[in-house]
Amino acid sequence: MDWLADTTAGKFISAFLISMTPIAELRVGLPIAITSGLPFPLAYLATVLGNMLPVPFIIIFIKKVFAWLRKYWPWMNRVVTALEKRAENKGDTVRRYGKWALLLFVAIPAPGTGAWTGALIAALLNMKLRDAVPVIFLGVCIAGLLVTAVTYGMIHLF
Repeated sequence: MDWLADTTAGKFISAFLISMTPIAELRVGLPIAITSGLPFPLAYLATVLGNMLPVPFIIIFIKKVFAWLRKYWPWMNRVVTALEKRAENKGDTVRRYGKWALLLFVAIPAPGTGAWTGALIAALLNMKLRDAVPVIFLGVCIAGLLVTAVTYGMIHLF
């Protein structure tokens, strides 16, 4: 497994995979990629692509996944309901202000925001893929630039 830590390809793949995960997303993957020595353009590309890969699948399938979880794993109902409620609360702002609210929601790299939650909001609001994906992509790109600025700022402090 040394190739993951010692090669550019391994660092790229690691950053990509970390950025695919909920909660961590790009805001964790990008600082790890940069501090591991992956050049910025590759770190940015890996994390944006990794963060975006799940988005269309979430938008298309999350309602079916939630229904399946409720049917076959009833104990997951509380978790699914909590996720839906959180997205619904944030979705009120998107309903009120439209795509700009979704863009800002995804672009601000804070806990509870990001591409995963943005895609969940889009799915629960029945947004079309062609409307939601470009907005979420732009938000992820902006978040990547913000995380990069903070990461490089922190590196220079130490």
